[in-house]
Amino acid sequence: MIKVRRALISVSDKTGILDFARGIHAMGVEIISTGGTAKALREAGIPVQEVSDYTGFPEMLDGRVKTLHPKIHGGLLAVRDNAEHMKAVAEHGIGLIDMVVVNLYPFEKVSAKKNVSLEEVIENIDIGGPSMLRSAAKNYKSVAVVTNPARYKDILAELQANSGILPDRTLINLATEVFERTSAYDRLIADFLNRRFSSEAFTTLPQALSLNFTKVQDLRYGENPHQAGAFYRDAGGVAGLVKIQQKHGKELSFNNILDLAAAADIAYGFEAPAAVVIKHNNPAGVATDKDLVKAYKNAHACDALSAFGGIIGLNRIVDIKTAAAIAASGFMECVIAPDFEPAAFELLAQKKNVRLMTLAPDDLRKDKYDFKKVPGGLLVQDTDTRSLDVAELKVVTRKKPTKAQIAAMLFAWQVVKTVKSNGIVLVQGTKTVGLGVGQTSRVDSATAAIRKAGKCAQGSIMASDAFLPKADTVTLAAKAGVAAIIQTGGSIADAEVIKEADKRGIAMVVTGVRHFRH
Repeated sequence: MIKVRRALISVSDKTGILDFARGIHAMGVEIISTGGTAKALREAGIPVQEVSDYTGFPEMLDGRVKTLHPKIHGGLLAVRDNAEHMKAVAEHGIGLIDMVVVNLYPFEKVSAKKNVSLEEVIENIDIGGPSMLRSAAKNYKSVAVVTNPARYKDILAELQANSGILPDRTLINLATEVFERTSAYDRLIADFLNRRFSSEAFTTLPQALSLNFTKVQDLRYGENPHQAGAFYRDAGGVAGLVKIQQKHGKELSFNNILDLAAAADIAYGFEAPAAVVIKHNNPAGVATDKDLVKAYKNAHACDALSAFGGIIGLNRIVDIKTAAAIAASGFMECVIAPDFEPAAFELLAQKKNVRLMTLAPDDLRKDKYDFKKVPGGLLVQDTDTRSLDVAELKVVTRKKPTKAQIAAMLFAWQVVKTVKSNGIVLVQGTKTVGLGVGQTSRVDSATAAIRKAGKCAQGSIMASDAFLPKADTVTLAAKAGVAAIIQTGGSIADAEVIKEADKRGIAMVVTGVRHFRH
């Protein structure tokens, strides 16, 4: 344990720093500080000594060099119960520093800015900050090191309760947090420079991979109530699902987060007003329409039974008509949308158990890589962002699809890439009418989609997330009244499949693109 008598404070993020500094000053702690932080403390009436006055050496090189000095690092690294260390610092007039309060230049935010210049990013690579943090953390038995503003209140309370003393357990926790922070910071810099300078970084997977995540919140439980669960954000992440805001409802579970991600990914992927109902990470219904309420009603009607207790994703601000339709749908776990009109929010908030979430479309940026954990390792792939253009479609049957069918095919293709394989989707225009997902055979998925569609299968468009391995799926589709099929193509049975489509009068196009999703 240590008693804090002198503290060095140098922070980029000044959140809460004035209250913390004021609190330790009231306890008699001497404060030394740098540039902007010293100015902020002084303006708040908190006595502070500038680092340049403390070291006797001016800041230089536009502030690049200010704390890289023996009087700083000697005061941090000296082991208090080492006689040789104490003799050396005494001979050189080096005072001991008992606490470092430092957070780093905002490299994450600056490097994520659109069209940011390399020069601006380079100047936001902190040198002195990580150096002080590492020196203090290495000597954690003698120096308290605080890098997270969220810690200020608890640390100050602990100091006040123990006459300025911090126990060993606190010192160890703070030091561990520092090394987690500095390692993540260095990884962010390396990743940025790889992307900026290496053309290969855009086309190949990295040779070495370091993952750093920071806890956002504990969850109600994991996939099942007997499993603990938590939600973490990428340490360098400034967008994505971590930007969601919960406006109403009970706390989220692990499965809620997974389903919210799927709901936002699908709904926000359409330009027209869109709605999706997610159940167990698969869409139970998807639709677009010029009116959001119609899109929602069509999505829900695709499989109203499965929709019960689902997650709703909408890509427009929720109006009162759409809210009323949702409220009339029965129990729903969550609704995620860019925002809610006040009347719509008030109506939906009457259901105490529904979670109302907001996420700005611009914040839902796709990650570059997709990760899947396996025992002892990690599978890494590029995220599937492949889109499809009309020009890529190849008509392989005698019967040609109509313009309206082509449009429906493109909608169906955008949906089928989001379902678990094997995936078969039936659509009418821009609404799903039947989905068969996650089956062990493609014909089983087709059977499920047709069964769910019922009479709506008549005249529908079928999409398959991979090639049709046999003609049996085409035969089944024809009996149900499917009018056209879009599929990957490339099976050794293509000739047989196309022959069956011609025999049944079904238009078929192939894409040459597969969208398995395991």
